[in-house]
Amino acid sequence: MLTQIINGRILTPQGWLKNGSIILRDSKILEVTNCDLAVIGANLIDAKGMYVVPGGIEMHVHGGGGRDFQEGKEDAFLTAVEAHVKHGTTSIFPTLSSSTVPMIEEAVKTCDKLMEDPLTPILGLHLEGHYLNPAKAGAQQPGWIKDPDPNEYIPIVENSRCLKRWDAAPEMPGAIQFGRYCAEKGVLPSIAHTQASYSDVKAAFEAGYRHVTHFYNAMPGFHNKHEFKYEGTVESVYLIDDMTIECVADGIHVPPTILRMAYKIKGVERMALITDALAVAAADENAQAFDARVIVEDGVAKLSDRSALAGSIATTDRLIKTAVNMAEIPLEDAVRMCSETPSLIMRVNDRKGTLQRDKDADILILDDKLDVRCVWQMGRIVENTLF
Repeated sequence: MLTQIINGRILTPQGWLKNGSIILRDSKILEVTNCDLAVIGANLIDAKGMYVVPGGIEMHVHGGGGRDFQEGKEDAFLTAVEAHVKHGTTSIFPTLSSSTVPMIEEAVKTCDKLMEDPLTPILGLHLEGHYLNPAKAGAQQPGWIKDPDPNEYIPIVENSRCLKRWDAAPEMPGAIQFGRYCAEKGVLPSIAHTQASYSDVKAAFEAGYRHVTHFYNAMPGFHNKHEFKYEGTVESVYLIDDMTIECVADGIHVPPTILRMAYKIKGVERMALITDALAVAAADENAQAFDARVIVEDGVAKLSDRSALAGSIATTDRLIKTAVNMAEIPLEDAVRMCSETPSLIMRVNDRKGTLQRDKDADILILDDKLDVRCVWQMGRIVENTLF
């Protein structure tokens, strides 16, 4: 079946294309062309002058729609994924907060099974912990945090097809060996919940840590030791040009001014936008977080004692709005940081992240208010208020 989208402002790798069209066949993009003449036999979709952009790739998200990926159950995965897809996330890496080994194994089993479907938006599993620095645990379960243990992580990696990313604090004993092992196995090691110094970050980068989890959150910036000043993890990451970052762009986790600064320093090619969303995202008002310690207040999830933020209630459309309206980032770059950049970081850019011939038909239509009006996920319309 052919579908042709016309009369939209199409974001291509070369920039905005006006008066062109996108032609879809089944789950793939057949062509992106500067011609909008109707193709014989195609189902014609009028974008009504709105923005036509690649679908969002969510590389750090814990749940949504009232369900959490830590539950490990198939229905929890499907419910959470569906909730985010309706808000513009067409590809997703389900994320587990620090968990026990049995919880990880159950989630791996579920994710492996769901990824057997060639049309699934699930691209792989992301483990945020539990090899973190207890001093920067934040909302992670403190009793589950420990140093990297090869007797534990090697079997998990070896017995998983879906595991694509695993976070750790590189200053902890065994973390450099852990990162090197993950990188060798094709699992992205990422710096998280850390007090790493510049030497720690540099050693981590050389071992294979190429990415930093929710940049600015759960890590120190510039600080003093007695009368002397030292760089924190934040400055250390800035100093390594090829290290990529992700920022929670809900307007709360990272102030919009700091979001803009990170964008100006790292650039669109090395900065992704994430939700870090919990089960309470895209859910009704009665939904609760998986962790009983967490409440929703002031538009964000936090520990009930107000000692730390615990995640967001954001979705992809909110990331774009925050970046554009609050951080004054150009729309094309905000979209790229939700789609193209994550595809490069997670190494799925051969089929995801941009609107190009032969790539997956993951497409959004956004109106001038940046509200999602239509979502195609692998060529299937999953949300539509356009026609």
